[in-house]
Amino acid sequence: MTDPHRAGFVSFVGRPNVGKSTLMNALVGEKVAITSPKPQTTRRAIRGVVHAANGQLIIVDTPGIHRPRTLLGERLNDLVAATLGDVDVIAMCFPADEPIGPGDRFINAQLDDYPRAKKVAVITKVDRTPRDRVADQLLAVSQLREWESLVPTSATDGIQLDVLVSELLALMPESPPLYGEETTTEESRTDRIAELIREAALEGVSDELPHSIAVTVEDLVEREDKDLLEIYASIFVERDSQKGIIIGGGGSRLKSVGSRARRDRAARRLPGVPVAAREGRQGVAARPEAAGPPRLLSGRADRDSPLLR
Repeated sequence: MTDPHRAGFVSFVGRPNVGKSTLMNALVGEKVAITSPKPQTTRRAIRGVVHAANGQLIIVDTPGIHRPRTLLGERLNDLVAATLGDVDVIAMCFPADEPIGPGDRFINAQLDDYPRAKKVAVITKVDRTPRDRVADQLLAVSQLREWESLVPTSATDGIQLDVLVSELLALMPESPPLYGEETTTEESRTDRIAELIREAALEGVSDELPHSIAVTVEDLVEREDKDLLEIYASIFVERDSQKGIIIGGGGSRLKSVGSRARRDRAARRLPGVPVAAREGRQGVAARPEAAGPPRLLSGRADRDSPLLR
């Protein structure tokens, strides 16, 4: 007898920087969510679709849950709460190389607010952790609650990703496919480009530049004389003093942001590539945090803000 087709929604949760977005990208098979060492890199619920022979997983990547200290942090936590109320499975991620701490226990306690969703534990980053420490982490995580499943994985080395998919699918309801077989994400081309630029802007900057940077794509121009897509974007920071961090001496860092975004392999898979970013029409604007949400969360920014052209 053929196994029934299953499909449903799973959300990865955990502290910032436990590997949630990296894990989703690995399972989907392409980059649908940006990654960065900076906390709260993920700003909105991003869906990635995993296709399997006997089912379909819709992974909803969310910001890391944390005790908020800012308005942005509060809004990000609200976004996570709204997402978790709608998914079939919540998979909590624990890095193998870090002991369980207060933040993990705080998030684990929050999961009780979502009794409908089944709970799975995922141990990430096992590729860079000694086996005895992985074993200790598995034991520690197992003592937090009764999990439906507990799976050690590595997104970078592909360790047990197939096992994780199988375990998650087994917990999903019987359902026909929810997305076409060619779909990997709901993110539009403009959204993905804006995120790639934001990822490049966050790369290598000091702690003086907070994670609350935002990017809006102002224009996409398909060149008629060659196969080239020109991207015009604006970068938004919290304070005027942070503009110089992004721009750099003589605009050097702003140019490097465009170069890094173009080099990203995910960008080369987007329609309309090759890509050219014209730094001359890019801008950097200051936008106070209080004016950010909800517009900041959606990736939009005020076009009337004074841009440095």
